[in-house]
Amino acid sequence: MLFIQYPKCTTCKSAKKWLDDNGVEYTDRHIKDENPTYEELKEWHEKSGLPLKRFFNTSGQIYRSMQLKDKLHNMTEDEQLYLLATDGMLVKRPIIVKDDVVLVGFKVDTWEKEIIK
Repeated sequence: MLFIQYPKCTTCKSAKKWLDDNGVEYTDRHIKDENPTYEELKEWHEKSGLPLKRFFNTSGQIYRSMQLKDKLHNMTEDEQLYLLATDGMLVKRPIIVKDDVVLVGFKVDTWEKEIIK
């Protein structure tokens, strides 16, 4: 299982603690040091079944400074994926990738259902 996170993010810290407390084995990946690629993002988006907008860190400084709230609806899915691949700080975190499950953000009830089966 892949755990993609930003160490300074409080939500990521909570998610990591939850994984550790529940004895879940994972590979830790720093999203800023190793940004997800276009190919990874495309695959994760398809597996997740989520709208692509959910992969954007809408509360982040870069998202706001680029005024993406007003621009995303005019962009194709490919353009959005390429944009996400340019900077890990644009990507919502944490992300869990496990087999055919991709979770974006940290919601305990969802993680319990999908990770601890």
